[in-house]
Amino acid sequence: MSSPPRSEVTPEWLFSSRRAFLLGLAAASAALGLLACAGSGSPPASGGRASPPPPSPTPPPDAPTPEETANAFNNYYEFSTDKSAVRGLAAGLATSPWNVAVGGLVRRPGSFTVSDLVERFPQAERVERMRCVEAYSMVVPWTGFPLGQLLDAVEPTAEARYVRLEALYDPEQLPGQRRSAFTWPYVEGLRLDEARHPLTILATGAYGQPLAPQKGGPLRLVVPWKYGFKSIKAVVRIDLVAEQPATFWNTYAAAEYGFYSNVNPAVDHPRWSQATEYRVGVGRRPTLPFNGYAEEVAALYEGMDLRKEY
Repeated sequence: MSSPPRSEVTPEWLFSSRRAFLLGLAAASAALGLLACAGSGSPPASGGRASPPPPSPTPPPDAPTPEETANAFNNYYEFSTDKSAVRGLAAGLATSPWNVAVGGLVRRPGSFTVSDLVERFPQAERVERMRCVEAYSMVVPWTGFPLGQLLDAVEPTAEARYVRLEALYDPEQLPGQRRSAFTWPYVEGLRLDEARHPLTILATGAYGQPLAPQKGGPLRLVVPWKYGFKSIKAVVRIDLVAEQPATFWNTYAAAEYGFYSNVNPAVDHPRWSQATEYRVGVGRRPTLPFNGYAEEVAALYEGMDLRKEY
């Protein structure tokens, strides 16, 4: 199944910056993915199968989730396990200045502000599906650029095989990090070829606006064919490494959250089925392999047993 329609319109917030706008005119970048569940792959509070609210009237297939619906539904454990509370708790997060250090096994390590990234790498808007491990989904218009462009700029060495991403650690601003049940900061990882795939994006905006803190702003990863907890929010560090990095949810519960975390309806979570999903505000539908992006990404996993290397 092909991906949803994609807009090439430069968002208003980028237009206001002349340099970013000129760069944006040349944009022809990739695709983006997850909003509500990127910081959290945790199961439903009940511990059983997810119980979505009653479905609403169905809009056209793969229509973008209304902005207000998405804004009111955020999975972000750094703030709270209560999805409805995140927007209020995140409102005061200081997102400027914001620096992202890029290093490890690279020839040209560096530190970048979000403004640096917006001006240096052409920004484009894409409308992409997202699928959470908790069995809900959305369709989100993101603005950003392929992570691979940043990786190419820092020139990975031949030894680099994985990309490790680290999120902000600041318990004063992120009250969820005061919980002792988890080991902070939030860390995620991708194989280098996954990170370089054009669908893998660093998002700087959503719904035509700069990326709000509750959505993972000012900078987050988006990997639309994987479960949302792979799409780390509030990124402050990116390292190229030789060995598979330990990641937040895989470390917390390896039997439930694999390193690869590709959307796979044939592999259930130990406590609920992944065969279907609830499209927020729409209704329940079958889950698509690789979240509907199999044509683009299945070749990355040729020869792997995706029931074991989940």
